[in-house]
Amino acid sequence: MAHDEQDGPPDRPTGSTRAGPPPRPPGPPARRAAALLRTAPPGPFRTGFWRSPIRGPWLTSVWGLVLLAGIGIEFLTGLFSYAAYNPRLGPVNDQTPDKGILGFYLFTWPTHPSWLYRLNQGVHVTLGVVLVPVLLAKLWSVIPKLFTWPPVRTPAQAIERVSLLLLVGGALFEFATGILNIQLHYIFPGSFYTLHFYGAWVFIAAFAAHVALRLGIMWRALRATPLMTVLRTDVARTRPEPPDDSGLVTPTPSRPTMSRRGALALTGAGSLVLMAVTAGQSIGGPWRRTALLAPHGRNPGTGPNGFPVNKTAAQVGVTATDIGPAWRLRVHGPAGTHTFTRAQLLAMPQHQAVLPIACVEGWSTDDQHWSGPRLADLAALAGLPHAGSVKVQSVQRGGAFSTVLLAANQIHNPLSLLALHVNGADLSADHGFPARVIVPASPGVNNTKWVGDLTFRK
Repeated sequence: MAHDEQDGPPDRPTGSTRAGPPPRPPGPPARRAAALLRTAPPGPFRTGFWRSPIRGPWLTSVWGLVLLAGIGIEFLTGLFSYAAYNPRLGPVNDQTPDKGILGFYLFTWPTHPSWLYRLNQGVHVTLGVVLVPVLLAKLWSVIPKLFTWPPVRTPAQAIERVSLLLLVGGALFEFATGILNIQLHYIFPGSFYTLHFYGAWVFIAAFAAHVALRLGIMWRALRATPLMTVLRTDVARTRPEPPDDSGLVTPTPSRPTMSRRGALALTGAGSLVLMAVTAGQSIGGPWRRTALLAPHGRNPGTGPNGFPVNKTAAQVGVTATDIGPAWRLRVHGPAGTHTFTRAQLLAMPQHQAVLPIACVEGWSTDDQHWSGPRLADLAALAGLPHAGSVKVQSVQRGGAFSTVLLAANQIHNPLSLLALHVNGADLSADHGFPARVIVPASPGVNNTKWVGDLTFRK
């Protein structure tokens, strides 16, 4: 920015003899404010510390508009993801039993189309990663507000500061825990599902309040300067926005080193790069090779069982004895308990299903060809041809999802199988040998591996 743009207003024309009214002395509130500013600690609390000439309501509003749309989609897909676990079936599936009214929206997750959960979670995870540069840019644009001095002047400002703490802290918490979960880094002080669920509600409450308070300001800022005008403005012609009471426009701007269009381009490029190295894990096919941010070390090799797993048999303590010749499947219901060897299950009518495995972390497999008895046929053997639910128990010892409940629509979908084979071969130990559940549109962890018991209920 040219130095003359930093000067004060021009002098009166030469020869003007009319004197204006003498300036008013600052009143007590202004004097108090000036005195407080003089006592500000050195560094970011000082007015002249933040000098970027491109900060202002317009740039903040653009990034805010993107986040408004993106976070709205993130919140909805997150709610759908939680509903997909069917927590209404009971405490076995419910990772947040004390949620109360926060579960008002829960519904029975559908099984059609079969790729529904894969799409939902792919959008949720990929969009969450793509929004990271936008979130960081938005925080950069408003960071002077976080260092205002004094921190609190009035009770109303104290409330606003607390709401900003919840907003910024909630955003950082949700994005950080989500990204750690994508990489399977379970370093949380508790269950990821519980922390992410409650954290999302705290964040979205603060976000909604912030939007309600700032939507009008954002709209006016965006209308004040057309986007095309900004996109045609290079660094040499970049000027600060007019001073206002937002606290974002610096009173002591430095010479610009980047235009506003450059800031938008840099943020957009960062988002596109992150999308390019993330989305392939959900899209599949040849795009899977581009998913550099997908969790690594999860592919057990090539061949019929050469598709990713979250946890191997060894990682969860499933031994050769657990799934060896002595393994039996027990099917419980009104008709009593029936016990089957794997050979007896193979002697039953075998059905086919072409389904992916889709996980909460956003990755999914390509479609795999599964075969085995239908869950509906096993329900009929248990004496409940119209079963309302089934409890599926793994021989895995412990773990949050070693036992799950499946709903009636999941049992009776003709693609829901107790799979014994995949892609024409026996299941590998890591993929659930001797038998696993496969259900369309269901989260991967609910497709229980190493099944030992099926208990059908009305």
